[in-house]
Amino acid sequence: MIATLLRDYRTQYADPVRFARGEIVTLGARDTEWPQFVWATDVGGRSGWVHERWLDTADAASATAVRDYTARELDAAAGERVRLIEEAGGWYWVENECGAQGWLPARDLSMERERGDA
Repeated sequence: MIATLLRDYRTQYADPVRFARGEIVTLGARDTEWPQFVWATDVGGRSGWVHERWLDTADAASATAVRDYTARELDAAAGERVRLIEEAGGWYWVENECGAQGWLPARDLSMERERGDA
């Protein structure tokens, strides 16, 4: 599916959390705006928001990653078209026309049908 950006979006974190399946992350607070996300810090000291379904919570302080993940967001301009790849808690992993990928909030996207969709 294709979407168009309704407004400019700029990355919030320069060096966001990222990890591989099986890595341990340290947990922090749950997001009040996006309640399915928890603040996590990877072994490299990078922090960011992670969807709860990608973590096997061992206790209140740590979790094991159940998949590879990056919290990388995508800088995008109003009117830009992106391909939607995956949805998680009100965010989409997208790819722009230049091939760059990252997360964008669903509230900033207007969904379209791709040519050939019924």
